[in-house]
Amino acid sequence: MTTFPGSARVEMVMGMPVSVDIRTALPARELVPLMDDAFAWLRWVDDTFSPVKEDSQIGRLNRGQTIKQIPELIEVLHRCDELSEATDGYFEARINGVIDPSGYIKGWALERLSRALVNAGAGDHRISAGEDIRVRGSAAPGKRWRVGIRDPRKNVVRKVVFAHDLGIATSGGAPVVNPRTGQVEEGLGSVTVIGPDLGVADAYATAIFAMGSIVARRFAADLAEAGPYQTMIITRDGQEISTPGLADYSGAEARLAG
Repeated sequence: MTTFPGSARVEMVMGMPVSVDIRTALPARELVPLMDDAFAWLRWVDDTFSPVKEDSQIGRLNRGQTIKQIPELIEVLHRCDELSEATDGYFEARINGVIDPSGYIKGWALERLSRALVNAGAGDHRISAGEDIRVRGSAAPGKRWRVGIRDPRKNVVRKVVFAHDLGIATSGGAPVVNPRTGQVEEGLGSVTVIGPDLGVADAYATAIFAMGSIVARRFAADLAEAGPYQTMIITRDGQEISTPGLADYSGAEARLAG
């Protein structure tokens, strides 16, 4: 059995198993505190941004109570406003006066953690939380990460991508509200968006799912044409619709970002 350097750990954070798999060859005296810091960061994010925790900053904000002047809070709320504008309001962290950045915050937290690991010298890693995945560097020397994109409703792998540097976000495992109607959107099976920033990919996946089938296809095509974010839509009847750039990641020898 082949073994790799590094370390892996799984803990329950944000109500789900979160895994951090570091493949960079670092001594244990560096890896252990790196892992401790990684999960401390994720718990801080949950304690700060959870809309269901009464003493979180989001919870206090929604009840009109005083909050701490936290730079990350300002950053997240500002970015959510920008993403709302970019998606024509289909991604919306403020509905009926209630702030809930859940469609962005998990991807943002993993993206920030990934950058921190790189800065700490652990450039080869995979971080997973639910259907949000961030990979960087190599799974083994010279080997790209192999990531299966699951259909969250049927729990089957629909596509495999290979990457050295990629964020992968899938929406559809939990109910998604269409901000324009206030109703849970049920027109699609799942939406996966891949690209360089997992937080942005997370928000786009949420927004595209909320759009419903016809608008979603058009937005995904425009998004792919305009930049580095590619989309795979699974319809309710199981049909797969992918933007052309997704094929660049579908083979072990494919051209990859990063």
